Amino acid sequence: MTDDRRSVFRDAHFDRTTARQVPDTPQSRSSTYRLAFTDEEFMCRDELRPVRLQLELLKPQLLLEERQIESTVVLFGGARIPEPAQKHTARTKTLSQLSAFYDEAREFARLMTEKAIASGNREYVIATGGGPGVMEAGNRGAQEAGGISLGLSIVLPHEQAPNEYVTPELSFNFHYFAIRKMHFLMRARAIGVFPGGFGTLDETFEALTLIQTGRMDRVPFVFFGRSFWETVINWQALADAGTISDEDLSLFRFVDSAQEAADIIENWQPAPPRDVIPGRG
Repeated sequence: MTDDRRSVFRDAHFDRTTARQVPDTPQSRSSTYRLAFTDEEFMCRDELRPVRLQLELLKPQLLLEERQIESTVVLFGGARIPEPAQKHTARTKTLSQLSAFYDEAREFARLMTEKAIASGNREYVIATGGGPGVMEAGNRGAQEAGGISLGLSIVLPHEQAPNEYVTPELSFNFHYFAIRKMHFLMRARAIGVFPGGFGTLDETFEALTLIQTGRMDRVPFVFFGRSFWETVINWQALADAGTISDEDLSLFRFVDSAQEAADIIENWQPAPPRDVIPGRG
């Protein structure tokens, strides 16, 4: 992170270093003497939650601005989907069959990264959750295309390192799910959803709700694997029940291949946010 200072005040880095060099006394060893922004115990207090939320929003934002990354292509999808060469290790027969989408995610990321490179890596940059499965495939496809990609990881009880294909300087880690999801969508130029579980569904429906309610611009929103998605969710039943409108079913498209998704994005006509919600009022 650069520090283009235009201040007459002493730099925080200098004071942090100076504070470490004071004589060792009972007073200087006291936690109360630590500079507030270097005191981890203080920063982790419940009362500091608003500050931590702000820091998690600011850190990726500032670093992405420095890299001049203006838009992303977001990939959501299951961490448990293996690459085809490892499909024999899948826990279920269905997961083994879904391994084909690992390669589709990898190819989709490659196609989008070619667009990103043409823009100087400012537009269409692949963004994933940084983990295994579909996420790994997305970052892998971007790397194989010679480009960059984001990994937005989250601290979980079964902690693991980000997948090896995330661009190291664009590998972020989050404590708050809400702030992580904001960063998924703040720059989203398109969203590709692959088969997945609770996490994929959570991210998907939050994004669809923002678009449905006009809180977010319409973007190409593609579900990979019509058969999977029409099996796990009865979309038409929601419309027939009136809990969503028939028009809401036009907010997304189903595809079965990376090229289909790329064609939709290539031919997308920009659409403004909704100013009314069909079926209400």
